[in-house]
Amino acid sequence: MPKVELNLEDDELKKLLLGDRDKAMQSIMAKILDEILKSEATEQIKAKAYERSDERTNLRNGYRVRQLTTRVGSLELHVPKLRHGNFSTQLFKRYQRSEQAFDLALMEMVIQGVSTRKVAEITKKLCGTTFSKSTVSALCSNLDDQVLDFNRRPLTQKYAFVYADAILFKVHRGHVVTSNSLLVAIGIDPSGRREVLGFDIGDSESKASWMDFFSELKQRGLTNVDMFVSDAHCGLKDAITTQFQGSLWQRCQFHFSNDCTSILTLKDRKEVANRLKDLFNAPTYDQAVERRDQLVKDWQTEFPKVVKKLENSFDELMVIYQLPEELRKRLRTNNTIERVNQEIRRRDRVIRIFPNDLSVLRLMGALLIEQNEKWAAGPRYLNMTVYHGIEKDDNSEEAGMLKLVK
Repeated sequence: MPKVELNLEDDELKKLLLGDRDKAMQSIMAKILDEILKSEATEQIKAKAYERSDERTNLRNGYRVRQLTTRVGSLELHVPKLRHGNFSTQLFKRYQRSEQAFDLALMEMVIQGVSTRKVAEITKKLCGTTFSKSTVSALCSNLDDQVLDFNRRPLTQKYAFVYADAILFKVHRGHVVTSNSLLVAIGIDPSGRREVLGFDIGDSESKASWMDFFSELKQRGLTNVDMFVSDAHCGLKDAITTQFQGSLWQRCQFHFSNDCTSILTLKDRKEVANRLKDLFNAPTYDQAVERRDQLVKDWQTEFPKVVKKLENSFDELMVIYQLPEELRKRLRTNNTIERVNQEIRRRDRVIRIFPNDLSVLRLMGALLIEQNEKWAAGPRYLNMTVYHGIEKDDNSEEAGMLKLVK
C-alpha cells in the first residue's frame, strides 16, 4: 500500500470545524484519493515526479479528470496519465463497488416510494434529483453480474475449516415489511487465509434453507470440511450433519456466553461472562471439565438456568480441544463473520429497510467481495503448518476427520 502524505489548508480546517463541513469533507476526501493515485503512479513508474532515477520505467504525461460519487458528495479526481501504456489503479473498482451498491439501494427506495425523509435527503445530495428508473436498473445490472459471478465461482481448494452464520435484515415485500437473513459461509484456505465461499438469502432458523445453501456450496466444490464453527441456529447443525457427514461442529463460545448473560440481571452479567471466559481458556479438556464442575457447584442455586444451558451444551462447546492449542483461539468463535456484520450494519442503519431482496444481495455481496479481496492480500489468519501435521483418520469417508489430540 503506498504511503500518503496529506496537508490541509487553513481554510479547509476552518470549514471542517466551523463552516461548511460537507464541502470541507469533499475537499479533504478528494485530496486523500488524489494522493493515493499519485502514490500508485510513483510505485508503477518507480520514481517520483521530476526525480532522476535509474529504476524509472516510464514518464508522467499529465492527468485526466474523473468524477467519483461518494456519500460525501461528487468528487473531482485527477487520474495520472503515462507517456507509454496506461496507468493502472484498483481504487475506483474497489472503492465504488460497495459505494454504488449502497447508493443504488437508496435510489431504489426513492423510486419505489418507500424511502424515509432521511434517505431521500441523502439520495438527493448523492445523485441529484434527475435519476430515472431505467438508469438505476442499468447500474444495478452491472453490479448484480459481478456479485453473481463471484457467488457462482468454482471452489477448487480444500477448506478445512468453515464459519457459518446469518446476518439479519428487513425488506419490503409488496406493502409488507418482513425479516429475513443472509446466510454466509467463510472458509480457511490451505494457506491459512479466510475466503468468502458464498452467501444467499434464507431463513436462518430453517433446516431447509441451510440444506439448500450447503447443497449449492457442495455443487460448486466444497467438500472434506474438517470442522464447522457457528452459532446454534435451529436447523443449521442438522443441515451440517446431513450435508457433511463426519465433519465436526464447534458451537460458537462467544454467542453461547451472550445467550447466558442475556437472561441475567445487569449486575450479574460481568461475573458470569468472566467465569465462562475462564472456562473457555482452560489449557486442556480435563481442566475445562474441572472448571465446569466448579461452575455448576457455585451456580446451582443462584443461576440454575445458566447451569442447565452449560450442562446441555458443554460437549458442543469443547469440540475445539480436538485441535492443537495453536489453532483453538480463532476457531472457537465465528467472530470473523461478526466483524463483517458490523461493517454491513453501518450501511443498514441508514437504509433500515431494503427495497427488495436483490438490493440486499447487491450491497451485502459487494461488501463481502471487498472483504474477500482484503483477506486475500492480507496476512494469514491461521498457521496451517500445524494443521497439515495432524494425522488424519483414514477411515473417514465423507470428511478428513481429525483425530483427538491427546
